[in-house]
Amino acid sequence: MLFIRFVGLAVLFVFFIDCKQSRFPKPKGYLALEYPIPVYHSFDGSPNYSFDYNAIAQPIVSSFESLQVYYPLMKATIYINYRKVENNLDSLLHDAYLIPYRHVSKAEEIPEKVFINHDQRVYGQLFSVIGNAASQQQFFLTDSTHHFILGSLYFYALPNYDSIYPAIKYIESDIMRMMASFQWN
Repeated sequence: MLFIRFVGLAVLFVFFIDCKQSRFPKPKGYLALEYPIPVYHSFDGSPNYSFDYNAIAQPIVSSFESLQVYYPLMKATIYINYRKVENNLDSLLHDAYLIPYRHVSKAEEIPEKVFINHDQRVYGQLFSVIGNAASQQQFFLTDSTHHFILGSLYFYALPNYDSIYPAIKYIESDIMRMMASFQWN
């Protein structure tokens, strides 16, 4: 008899817990995005520098000092701006460090990667803005005497970090390749 009461109470307990849970349809998952294996070409359309870029991207020279590397498949652009160093390296570096931190209100964190290529005299830093910020990647490169490059990645979409994460990581590897192959002319 005790056993039947125990089983009856257990069934009632499960019934009440089950009835209190709301039934909602399962949300649709994010797309499983896959991008092609990168094939790199050399960009030498500037008198000041050259670098490797992914073949799925399109470099667009805006002016002598500005370049855009457009990714039509991902609706993203890396904006690159060139500045000549004329006793103003401190202010250029100061600005380069401030730009990623303008996104701090939307960022969960902003890890930094230092880049050094002594052979080509290319030194810089890559900032990854983690969170729903307007720009997820910021970087700068310099030779510390004559040349300075500032770059930013922007998507033409609402900055939902979880949704664009695969594209961010794909383009981040392209930016790392760009930095590693960068040469001053």
